[in-house]
Amino acid sequence: MSDDSPILTPGDTCWQVARADRLACIVDAADYFRHAKSAMLQARRRIILIGWDFDTRIEFEPDEKTLDGPNQLGRFLAWLTRERPDLDIYLLKWNIGAFTAIGRGMTPIFVVNWVTDRRLHFELDAAHPIGSAHHQKIVVIDDALAFCGGIDMTVDRWDTPEHRDRNHYRTQPNGKRYGPWHDATTAVDGDAAKAIGELARTRWKAATGQDLAAVDEIVGRTPWPEGLEPTMRGVDVGVARTLPELDDRDEVREIEALYLAAIAGAERSLYIESQYLASRTLAEAIAARLREPDGPEIVLVLPRNADGWLEQKAMDGARRRLLHLLWRADTGNRLGVYYPVTAGGEPIYVHAKVLVMDDRLLRVGSSNLNNRSMGFDSECDLAVEVTADTANGDELRATILGIRRQLVCEHLGVPAGLFEDTLTETSSLLGTVEALRGGGRTLEKFEPDTVEDEDSPLAENELMDPERKPPSFWERTSRGRLRRRVIRRQKAAGSVR
Repeated sequence: MSDDSPILTPGDTCWQVARADRLACIVDAADYFRHAKSAMLQARRRIILIGWDFDTRIEFEPDEKTLDGPNQLGRFLAWLTRERPDLDIYLLKWNIGAFTAIGRGMTPIFVVNWVTDRRLHFELDAAHPIGSAHHQKIVVIDDALAFCGGIDMTVDRWDTPEHRDRNHYRTQPNGKRYGPWHDATTAVDGDAAKAIGELARTRWKAATGQDLAAVDEIVGRTPWPEGLEPTMRGVDVGVARTLPELDDRDEVREIEALYLAAIAGAERSLYIESQYLASRTLAEAIAARLREPDGPEIVLVLPRNADGWLEQKAMDGARRRLLHLLWRADTGNRLGVYYPVTAGGEPIYVHAKVLVMDDRLLRVGSSNLNNRSMGFDSECDLAVEVTADTANGDELRATILGIRRQLVCEHLGVPAGLFEDTLTETSSLLGTVEALRGGGRTLEKFEPDTVEDEDSPLAENELMDPERKPPSFWERTSRGRLRRRVIRRQKAAGSVR
């Protein structure tokens, strides 16, 4: 079903493709928080932070402070502007998320310190349809370095790849412990960082009406985090978005197109990590590949349950239905759906949003396999593709497979060498996962019995997980009036009985 045509097509499956001199994949928030602080310490002109949520009380390094400046996010940003008289910091947070922050005990950050410094700019972003969320997770430094992926700078995110059963550093500011958490993001420089900077400035203008000029290039330096080894060098990066319709903006569904193209283009395997499995459109596309006699193997890694009672009712209920759809389609036994657990058997929450298509495409971002991520929430994903024109294609293919290996080995708790040896023996990603699953730290398999009790009337509910901005009451009533008017005219003309 696949061919050699590129997956990344500007205007279709992505917004634009831009060059990165360096790209790093960062797995889990312990490394991300440290690298983000290291990069911000090198900022000279501007930092833009965009998120679904921020909590200024979190610590960058709760285990061991190694970097200069205060360890808490809020105090650090205030300190940084005092240290750098030419630096402006812009923080843009989804407006609805501010109320949840108050509920968990955080004094609103627009009340504390922020109003006292003219170079700390904080805004709540209400430029979205009712019920929509700003879900992008972006940090841009001097338009020269950008982080983009699935990790918010908020509570409950910090964890290490070991995902220990007990880790007292996994503690909220109020003293409450939280469980193991798996996540992923990326860092890019070069033109790719400039592109994400443009996206961030567009978000700021939509929220505030204020234009931010691009930062003039600071010759000879890039605020690359100390100690962060690039995963790739000299790569073209696709920037894909989801944006809901607004009065002055059309809907953007590049991410949905990217998912569908990757699913259709896979030859041997698809590896996907997602917080949710709730998009029927994507599930049906996967099911179609499973029905093919020579289709790809598909490995999905999901959390055991969604985070929160309401999310479990809506998202886990939808997942149950779509898993049964996939299981019915899997006549060739090429599907494996799993959730990771710790050495003691506690489920590890999967918040990462990753897709690896064969050895040809890597995608990391903020979007999940749910309807909202396709057309109702704001999302941003980055993707790297190997094509026939890729100069360092063989090296990049090996790197993409290396990232997949890193993720699978983390979940299975096995060394990379054992994974590679088993993969050589089986010539199968799914067969390798099955061969290496065991007791303790491992991937547990979703079976029909696992989700038997998870059906819910909220499953696939358009209110909880809409595919796009719903028509307004005025639009619905106007369309209804127009339709009734047409029918009356047709009846009068004798064309409708």
